[in-house]
Amino acid sequence: MVRFVVPSTRAPPAMRRSPLAAVVGLACALAAGRPAAAQSIPPEEYQARRDSLAAHLDSGVVVAFGAREPVALWTAYRPLPAFRYLTSFHEPDAVLVMVKRGGVTRTSVFVDIPDVRYQLYVGIPADSATVARETGLARRHMRELRPALDSLAAAGLPFYTLRDFASGDAAGRDTVTLGARFMQGFAAAHPALVVRDAHPIVDRLRARKSPRELALLKRAIDATGAAHAAALRAVRPNANERQVQATVESAFLQAGAEGPSFASIIGSGPNSTTLHYMRNDRVMRDGEVVVMDIGASYEGYAADVTRTVPVNGRYTPEQRAVYQIVRDAQKAAETTAKPGAKWAAVQEAADSVIARGLARLGLIESADAMFDAPWGGQCTARSRLCRQFALFMPHGLGHGIGIEVHDPAQYYMDDQTLREGDAFTIEPGIYVNPEVLRLIPDTPRNRAMLAKIRAVVDRYKHVGVRIEDDYAVTKQGVEWLSRAPREASEIEAAMARARPVVP
Repeated sequence: MVRFVVPSTRAPPAMRRSPLAAVVGLACALAAGRPAAAQSIPPEEYQARRDSLAAHLDSGVVVAFGAREPVALWTAYRPLPAFRYLTSFHEPDAVLVMVKRGGVTRTSVFVDIPDVRYQLYVGIPADSATVARETGLARRHMRELRPALDSLAAAGLPFYTLRDFASGDAAGRDTVTLGARFMQGFAAAHPALVVRDAHPIVDRLRARKSPRELALLKRAIDATGAAHAAALRAVRPNANERQVQATVESAFLQAGAEGPSFASIIGSGPNSTTLHYMRNDRVMRDGEVVVMDIGASYEGYAADVTRTVPVNGRYTPEQRAVYQIVRDAQKAAETTAKPGAKWAAVQEAADSVIARGLARLGLIESADAMFDAPWGGQCTARSRLCRQFALFMPHGLGHGIGIEVHDPAQYYMDDQTLREGDAFTIEPGIYVNPEVLRLIPDTPRNRAMLAKIRAVVDRYKHVGVRIEDDYAVTKQGVEWLSRAPREASEIEAAMARARPVVP
């Protein structure tokens, strides 16, 4: 799944692990390389996370809002990312409060206990003793929250907030969540209160994945590989995209995952060129490709793996040409990605392959050609999004994965260097959408470009290709985790085994 805000056929030697079987059967896909169950994160690790957060504070109050119970009953409840990172307490409508003063930290979770009749529907919550034993947290009633916080504010302690947005991608638009509204009102009631954002601290802690976190990620990735294998049976001419989605998400559950970690993207034909297409309601046609950008969630950890396959089981020459450029770009990025590598170098390795490939096909004037971009800004020779290739590869190369599908990563920070504990994707793509040409400004430079490329764009129109895999940086190097088939010939062979090829 592509992320727009990103710090801007031999695998590398460190990428050595038994691959998942490239066959369709779910059992085969799950049998390769990893144990049947991964160890869950124990209370001690959650306590260590809270201790690490407290170590960054001289004194103060951390307030972290958990997820509300879904209003549209009955949908699945999922804890919010920052709250989930700090506690294994997974009941809805909870607030975590950490108080550090005098070198001592005390932590409580405030929760609104449902009435007895409602408990018959949703389950009887754990009592305080059980919560303390299983989570290390003191459970208090929600009615005590405001008086407790008022008292702490009166004592002059600074407050650190962890807001209740469902994804860091939406943080800038968080104005109406319960946590945001509560803290706005609370700060207004205490004009002298110092309120700081705790997310930079927690994001830095989340960026380095522990061995147990990586084990859960690998289980999510295995389930995703099994779903990709199963999907090859459902991809065929005249089938609906949602039939593939149903196969994928059923396979997640069959593999022991909780379900999808994000809305499944099953985009065929023209939909393959829309980066985050999620309607999944089109009939797939013979001669098209379909982009399947999917990820399973396993105990709250998110995989993200994309494959692009031919609907009839065989790539056309144009599809294969575009596919090979994307795959070669991914290889170049993999070779560059290693502990201590700068992410900018990894991105540039892929960009160079894509730009040269697009120029070779005639989709851009040259590998270094610029254009007058519709997104404005000052364009220089180093402006990636002002180079012509960005018309067809407009997103960043990858992102961190973890509790969120776009999770914090160490290479986002400081000197943007890959380090042990990073978990991330590499996902180059090319998307030939003729409609994009209507969006660019009418300037002399752009008119000259369009005169040269328009016919070639028409030849390759509606060919969208993305190949995305998951990786982790370990002591041994960079490990390729998502071993589903990805060479064009491998995919064609797997589809031939899955069902007869339509001539």
